[in-house]
Amino acid sequence: MNKIKIVIAGCSGRMGKALLEGILQSDDLELHAALEHTSSAQLGKDAGELFGSACGVKITADVEDALQGADALIDFTRPEGTMYHLEVCIKLGVAMVIGTTGFSAQQKAQLGAAAQRIGIVFAPNMSVGVNLTFKLLEMASKVLSHGYDIEIIEAHHRHKVDAPSGTALGMGEVIAKTLGRDLAKCAVYGREGVTGERDPSTIGFATVRGGDIVGDHTVLFAGIGERIEITHKASSRATFALGALRAARFLQGNAVGMYDMQDVLGLK
Repeated sequence: MNKIKIVIAGCSGRMGKALLEGILQSDDLELHAALEHTSSAQLGKDAGELFGSACGVKITADVEDALQGADALIDFTRPEGTMYHLEVCIKLGVAMVIGTTGFSAQQKAQLGAAAQRIGIVFAPNMSVGVNLTFKLLEMASKVLSHGYDIEIIEAHHRHKVDAPSGTALGMGEVIAKTLGRDLAKCAVYGREGVTGERDPSTIGFATVRGGDIVGDHTVLFAGIGERIEITHKASSRATFALGALRAARFLQGNAVGMYDMQDVLGLK
């Protein structure tokens, strides 16, 4: 059996290490290359040493060389890094699994254009459980479309640089689309002072940052006399890594195009 050749961007980061471990423990995936930025102290080291087991793949900053002959790049880095990687993947015909968050509208449009040339799985959260939660939110939004105020509360570790999280925004997008609303117009990202009564057409977001919280998300549907809460809590980054690897497998059997984890899991 030919193994799927995977390149990991940001291999020494929290997600990178989880992905490395997942690949090296799998039977059908092969670590083709491991990427880091040009100033990383890890360059030249064996990627497996990041979690105590040498694998024979040296960490490099040479993106084009790393992607030669690869089947897919998995990228959980920063928008500027991902956009550069995207250019090289298009040039070499390498599929991408993108878990990076914080893209601008223009950058998202560039991803969409790139998907006309390569296969891309782009999702704010690769967790199987989170993506099942997206489906549950769609169902709940249809039933609770009137008389319920919707609030999204998310919590992450102190190192996370964007807020709200991409997952929280993804949840908001699912709900807004189901309700026929435009999230850009109905989202409320913070409340302070005398805000007046709540506009029932809004979707509120609240953000918590602290400690080593991997990722907690709760969507609250608050009605009169009852409230419904749909919650997902991640206790390990392994859940995101396993979902991303599942996405990489999915791309090997699918043509050029833009996909998300709903496609990967057959939830559409």
